[in-house]
Amino acid sequence: MIRVSYTGQLFEEDEQIVALCPELNVSSFGDTPQEALSALQEAVDLFLEECQRMGTLELVLEEAGYRRESPTALRWTPRQPVQINRLEAVYA
Repeated sequence: MIRVSYTGQLFEEDEQIVALCPELNVSSFGDTPQEALSALQEAVDLFLEECQRMGTLELVLEEAGYRRESPTALRWTPRQPVQINRLEAVYA
């Protein structure tokens, strides 16, 4: 069994909650935060299952910045930020 850690970010858009997994660029939505997270889990599971079926799971994870905990480990972890900053660009 392969284990892949990921982040679930929630945003409010048009009276719905959007759940985003930024590491894999997968998203879903729901009427409540719990519904949105549940839908995101299903979407990520389906995405990873399809990658595995196509034989591209390791490539997709590596390209997304994931690394195995050890060469033989079945657990994949995303890259971790050293620092997160909110920046702003201003245009005339």
